[in-house]
Amino acid sequence: MLQVFYGGTFDPVHNGHLAIACAARDAFGVPVHLMPAADPPHRAAPGASAAQRAHLLDLAVEHMPGLCVDRRELLRAQRDPVGRSYTIDTLRELRADLGEAVPLALLIGADSLLGLPTWRAWQTLFELAHFIVADRPGSGLDAGLAPVLAAMLEGRWTARPDDLHRAPAGRVFRLNQPLQPESATEIRRRIAADGPWRQLVPSAVADAIADERLYLSRVADAGPL
Repeated sequence: MLQVFYGGTFDPVHNGHLAIACAARDAFGVPVHLMPAADPPHRAAPGASAAQRAHLLDLAVEHMPGLCVDRRELLRAQRDPVGRSYTIDTLRELRADLGEAVPLALLIGADSLLGLPTWRAWQTLFELAHFIVADRPGSGLDAGLAPVLAAMLEGRWTARPDDLHRAPAGRVFRLNQPLQPESATEIRRRIAADGPWRQLVPSAVADAIADERLYLSRVADAGPL
């Protein structure tokens, strides 16, 4: 069965993240594992700590069938607290756990795909996993690909979910999902400015953010969405 993993900082998780995860779950008929990134080893946590972000994810998916939280990047950081976390390491770990023949897909946003050539060992990623790309209007996927990325993607695109079930890695699927206005940066900014934000996240997540007084003093920045 195809295994789908959706990585990110989720700082905090919001309704847009969940809409993307649900769209992938429904398109492929399999569970989606939301995989929070560890804290950076050499600077302050981006907003909330990794443990706090993972807890918010637990609350967000608690009543959502087919969505679950995978803490492998946090556990790896505990084993190696000064090491940096790279996607290539995560995929190699998943391959070691799942075996070479199991279909495996990484769910990413269109912006992440456009920046893929800056990732460590990015070309090797296609040997380890499929990519499911959550598209949005004006993303630049049709006209903004770097030549080296366009060359890598040639012949890999598919509109058939079955293609990702039949092979262990190497295909790219464009996921169309409802446009969501939420962004983590905007939510952090609104919380810090005492603006309206609770409607942008699940109610249990909003209650936990308020109870733990998260993001109150964090200045909105250009951090993860």
